[in-house]
Amino acid sequence: PRVCVVGSGPAGFYTAQHILKHHGGAQVDIYEKLPVPFGLVRFGVAPDHPEVKNVINAFTQTARSPRCSYHGNVTVGRDITLAELQQAYHAVVLSYGAEDNRVLGIPGENLSGVYSAREFVGWYNGLPENRDLKPDLSCETAVVLGHGNVALDIARILLSPLDLLRKTDITDGSLAALACSKVKRVWLVGRRGPLQVAFTIKELREMINLPGTRPVLNPADFTGLENAVKDAPRPRKRLTELMIKTALEKPGEKMMEVQASAPREWGLKFQLSPQEVLPTADGRRARGIRMALTRLEGSGDSAKAVPTGDVEELECGLVLSSIGYRSLPLDPAVPFDTQRGIIPNISGRVEGVPGLYCSGWVKRGPTGVIITTMNDSFDTAQSVLEDLQVGTLDVSTSREGFGAVESILRGRGVRSVSFSDWEKIDAAEVARGKAAGKPREKIVDPQEMLQLIGH
Repeated sequence: PRVCVVGSGPAGFYTAQHILKHHGGAQVDIYEKLPVPFGLVRFGVAPDHPEVKNVINAFTQTARSPRCSYHGNVTVGRDITLAELQQAYHAVVLSYGAEDNRVLGIPGENLSGVYSAREFVGWYNGLPENRDLKPDLSCETAVVLGHGNVALDIARILLSPLDLLRKTDITDGSLAALACSKVKRVWLVGRRGPLQVAFTIKELREMINLPGTRPVLNPADFTGLENAVKDAPRPRKRLTELMIKTALEKPGEKMMEVQASAPREWGLKFQLSPQEVLPTADGRRARGIRMALTRLEGSGDSAKAVPTGDVEELECGLVLSSIGYRSLPLDPAVPFDTQRGIIPNISGRVEGVPGLYCSGWVKRGPTGVIITTMNDSFDTAQSVLEDLQVGTLDVSTSREGFGAVESILRGRGVRSVSFSDWEKIDAAEVARGKAAGKPREKIVDPQEMLQLIGH
């Protein structure tokens, strides 16, 4: 059987890995629109979290399998159609993730100084489409809308001492911009309360211990919460206890001295829903944000934030909206739930389209960490294997796989990038990084990548 996977992030690679491992004859081709593989492991994971990127070693093993091949620099839907892939393969798995962001839908969202988390993270991580972002870091106060791990990543990158960032694979351009940054205060704002935050304890602890930075938590937000989390699941309980301790306990003398002299600060604000980004006098830039105060209806994870009618204004010159990523439809022939931003599916089988599957964020929505995506992708791969076993997928007719696709691409003037091509790019990045004392210096221009491999 010939299987094709669209997208080379964790979902794509884990799907391929599982199929190859459990079917001795399957051949899997992975298509990727960028020349370089690994999706959000390369472009989403914070540069100061190198250990999270270790999964790349496993993905590399998969890509080097004689029954797997990688074809970068191929955009499905433009360079090759989905129908053409369906002709060439017995099964097609869509694992192309979430390449857009949710919008706030409020006045002032398009002012200068307002960015989505997705483009900001893409900028400091070297995602080609965001390389020219040039965020304005000339203000002292930034507001990050959202209480997830990505929001904390952004706050940490904005406030981290430069000597910490210099040792990471953060791009050269963003390092230079952060070196001139005036930002010294970051507010992380959420519509709901402390019991509904979506970040995890590891990320919170890193923020609390960030050198040269002090946490500013309002004790009133945390008073009496001990009882509320008595019976909560352990991760939620530990996370809340750490926030309570940080807000209510007086730090020791030594710690107080350290914090008093800290040049930067960050804090959590709760039960505030963005209403409008306020413009400067000339109407061009953000100078602040107006928030509706909310009250919570219900409790726990399902609590809803309802505006009370009161408002509050926060002064800031930088607004980063971290309210989630969003998948886009790939082809009119594929059913798509625009409300939830996913392809309707049952265990990864796309509803109403036999032989078509999906895995990762486009399957279940843009939530969870790499391990969640792994389990989810194994689930989809299992569906493919079952359908091969019971004969739902007819493998009696031979399919040409990449052979057929390659001639179509050649006719359209598209040259794909192989995994060994990627390894040349990788080696060049590592060599450039070594010269600067970094693990790698990412190449951010796809043209430069293609030149490097002689395309």
